[in-house]
Amino acid sequence: MFSNRFQRHVVISAHAKIRMRERNISEAILLEVIDFGETRYKDATHLWAFKEFPARHDNLLCAVLVLEDCVVVKTVMHHFAIL
Repeated sequence: MFSNRFQRHVVISAHAKIRMRERNISEAILLEVIDFGETRYKDATHLWAFKEFPARHDNLLCAVLVLEDCVVVKTVMHHFAIL
């Protein structure tokens, strides 16, 4: 998988893959969150990407990302709230 937004390959951690299965989040949905969702940066390399999907009842969907040589997806969340 490749992120056009960040121009890097995407690597999904084992933990994130488990959470994706539990929350019925496909790689296509994850990539849409990464490439088209809103972002909030913790620092230069750590961020949250999140996006609403009106057909889902567990919005917002969020991916916790680390930007390195690739985009590392650390985990994915649903029912995400912006504080």
